[in-house]
Amino acid sequence: MSTSSLGSGPGRSARAGRRAGVGVTRPGIVWALPATVFFLLFALLPLVLVAVLSFTSWDGVGSPTFNGLDNWTKLLHDPVMTQSIWLTLVLTVAGVVVQTPVSILLGVWAAGHQRNRAVLSAVFFIPLLLSATAISVVWRAVLDPNFGVPSQMQWLFGDGNLMGSQSGAIAVLTFVGMWQWTPMHALLYQGGARAIPQVLYQAASIDGAGKVRQFLHITLPQLRNTMITSVILMLVGGLTTFDTVLILTQGGPGTDTTNSAYYMYQQAFKSFDFGSGSAIALVLVVVATLISLAVVRLSGYDKMRGTTEGL
Repeated sequence: MSTSSLGSGPGRSARAGRRAGVGVTRPGIVWALPATVFFLLFALLPLVLVAVLSFTSWDGVGSPTFNGLDNWTKLLHDPVMTQSIWLTLVLTVAGVVVQTPVSILLGVWAAGHQRNRAVLSAVFFIPLLLSATAISVVWRAVLDPNFGVPSQMQWLFGDGNLMGSQSGAIAVLTFVGMWQWTPMHALLYQGGARAIPQVLYQAASIDGAGKVRQFLHITLPQLRNTMITSVILMLVGGLTTFDTVLILTQGGPGTDTTNSAYYMYQQAFKSFDFGSGSAIALVLVVVATLISLAVVRLSGYDKMRGTTEGL
């Protein structure tokens, strides 16, 4: 028997095929070049410029002047900055607590086969098609204390000025944020719920588990990865909320709803102190990144290797 005959066979052919397949199907670095250039130009470079500006004094005209740690020292002793950080955390936590259960219930329901489900789902997802500015303008008109709904229902809303106090303004911002962003997160949960193997529900039904037990012991555990992704998006979105505050409350009453993103806008574009505004922006980037990494690490999401939801 020849050497070539000994060297040939199904095993050698399979190994050669796998090697050839890997070489053919693996995308080259050229495919990642456009995304890499886009990230460098529109994400990394602006971030570096903001970091540099945070150590300068600049009013937007002329050349920036290096002032060392003056901007950072001023922020550490600024009571409005401290209050804005606290308010940002409150709005972020409130958004996660309120939006998560509503998004899960709506998303799981939308993944079912109920009558008129498609039509109702399309209605529920309408806020997802609108801009944050348009939504804020609409709700400001609806909640106007003189001509809006509260003025016609004083038995429920009192004097009708819901945004006249800090607690009322925070409640309004939380509600409007929920109305705006719940559809997006519900869409994530809808996709996750549809990926759950139906055999799990069939086995649970045979064992006598009802709908509530199936939801608690099958649906929620299987949506773990989706829930982590949704919470991270909520955290980052809550930390960077700006347009809703700008249109609905403008940081008021007083500075009671001045969160960090709005305070950054005030410092940079109203007070023309781009150095302090850049420092606040850098703080937001660092905090959002650290919180996201902490959630991923503590949840074990970074160790998940399965491509099937929940496995």
